Amino acid sequence: MPDQMESYRRPATAVVITTAMLSFISYWRAASIVMCDISSTAYYIGGIVEQSIGKAAPWFIASIMLFAYLVRATYIESCGMFVRAGVYRVVKAAMGGTMAKLSVSALLFDYILTGPISSVAAGQYLAGFVNDLLRLGGVELVLPKQFAAVLFAIAIIVYFWRINVIGIQESSDRAMKIMMATGGMVAILVGWSILTLILHPQPLPPITPHIDAHALGWLEGFEWTKTIGAFGIIIAVSHSVLAMSGEETLAQVYREIAKPKLKNMRRAAAIILAFSFLFTAICSFFAIMIIPDDVRPTYYDNLMSGLVMYLAGPEMLRLIFQGVVVVVGVFILAGACNTSIVGANSVLNRVAEDGVLPTWLRIPHRRFGTTTHMITAVALAQIITILLSRGDILLLGEAYAFGVIWSFITETTSVLILRFKDKSPREWKMPGNLRIGQIEIPITLFFTALILLLIGITNFFTKTIATQGGVAFVIFFFSVLVISERVQRRNGRSDAHVEKVNLHFEEKVTPSVCGCEHSDRILIPARDPGSLYQLQYALERANPLATDIIVLTIDRLAPHKNGEQLEFEKEHQVTPTDETLLTNIVAIAERFGAHVIPLVVPAADPTFAIARVAYELGVREIILGKSEVVSPEVQLERIAFCWGYLAVETHGKVTVRVVWPQHEVSYEIA
Repeated sequence: MPDQMESYRRPATAVVITTAMLSFISYWRAASIVMCDISSTAYYIGGIVEQSIGKAAPWFIASIMLFAYLVRATYIESCGMFVRAGVYRVVKAAMGGTMAKLSVSALLFDYILTGPISSVAAGQYLAGFVNDLLRLGGVELVLPKQFAAVLFAIAIIVYFWRINVIGIQESSDRAMKIMMATGGMVAILVGWSILTLILHPQPLPPITPHIDAHALGWLEGFEWTKTIGAFGIIIAVSHSVLAMSGEETLAQVYREIAKPKLKNMRRAAAIILAFSFLFTAICSFFAIMIIPDDVRPTYYDNLMSGLVMYLAGPEMLRLIFQGVVVVVGVFILAGACNTSIVGANSVLNRVAEDGVLPTWLRIPHRRFGTTTHMITAVALAQIITILLSRGDILLLGEAYAFGVIWSFITETTSVLILRFKDKSPREWKMPGNLRIGQIEIPITLFFTALILLLIGITNFFTKTIATQGGVAFVIFFFSVLVISERVQRRNGRSDAHVEKVNLHFEEKVTPSVCGCEHSDRILIPARDPGSLYQLQYALERANPLATDIIVLTIDRLAPHKNGEQLEFEKEHQVTPTDETLLTNIVAIAERFGAHVIPLVVPAADPTFAIARVAYELGVREIILGKSEVVSPEVQLERIAFCWGYLAVETHGKVTVRVVWPQHEVSYEIA
């Protein structure tokens, strides 16, 4: 035995398994991703809505921003039920696969248009500001605004395509930096606007909407629409619904939110509510009150710039701040493009995991582990949309609303159905429930679903461009999903729910090659996909911000003759059992929102391999599951024997635990 161990004293050979499915972000980063989309609408929503319903636009934008929290609450409840939540997963559980594919088609229409409308708006802001500077400098050159906006929009999409290929950590970092800059700008803008109104008081905008003829769409010829006041209110609200675009992305990034997941999601939702209302709603009021009526139409495409130019104070100071607003606006609108790619990629992943899309779409990037094929497809679709629309903001904005509202309707209706269909305990429910005996009536949830349905039906008949474009896209993409699913089933693909991973062969196991980030480390040996209690035990107690969790799988090999060192063949592939094991590991890690490091080590003696990896990685603790062959005491004795041999010179210490439900045996080995 010592001779054989001596041959094992050489550094362990291993496969480091990587996947983007094991990256997690803070609630601030999650909120930033969503806020980039929601807050970006502040730059163009006021102009779009005012063209439809007149100066009453801010009142309805404000009502939508408050109502958005109810929609957000439905997503929070659904995420408490499904870690990988979102429209597809929730609608399928409630109404079946056909409705799920229809709803996800509408949502993808939303995401594909989010990038173009936001990036084009950013380009228009930038081009307009450059033209203002050229005019003030006496330069006769005028930058072609629309053409420049289109080129800039394509450049933004290409940039964020690359960022998302790198991964969620990279894209969320960009989003957070954008929101930090935006927060400072909004604080100055709000304070300066209040000062302007103190110096030059202005009345609040009228609350009664004046519905423009084009806002009636196909109902323009029906006189009764003009005589029913409540119908005018519904139309006004429906034209403002674009202001809460981006809510669905919160559900899509829930998988990536770090521990404690649901609590952090609720924190993110509160941050989004406060920031979006302050920026989108309040600044819409300021724009109507401060910008003169006769010049405001010229600023419909860049309302925030117009607001800055009519604030009280020296012209030079206003011009400088306009530059700040434009630059921040360009960043936040570009950030919304990032959000659209993040959201669309997550949606497509949910669909692909269900075996609807081809397996090759889920093959991870060799270096970054991201689903680069899906990200590329979304970016290409957005670039094509920009070219076809020629950067028409009003056209894109009108079409955009279709996917927004119908994804909300299907999600909220599904959560309502699941209240009665699935009686399992919820980690969190939307408040406002009336209990009569054994029956619980979700009043607030029902109210939210009803209002969304009324808005959706109204939009269907009044937003003709949105309806035509949206229905055409939904039919097209739904057909693609149906055909793809049938092809997958015909080919007998059964790996829909198996994680796709990258393999990195390493000749030596070290903290750096394994991707360890902290000095405190815990090793979790695991082999049985159906028995991972030891991993749950560790994740419940460990702080993922300070501890690395390494999940070790031993690939059992026969020893070579004459005690030769075991060679790990480069042709080695992860077996179906390994894939199932990794899929279950990822599922547990996602539920807790904690990063884990999967590792496969070939060895003839599993116990010695566990001790050797623990020694070489300098772990503080080894947590074993209970063996079905030997007692926990024997497990501890074997690890202690191997550890003693390895650490005889360094006198290293490690705590070994054997855990199973309601039981634990531990021993500190020195």
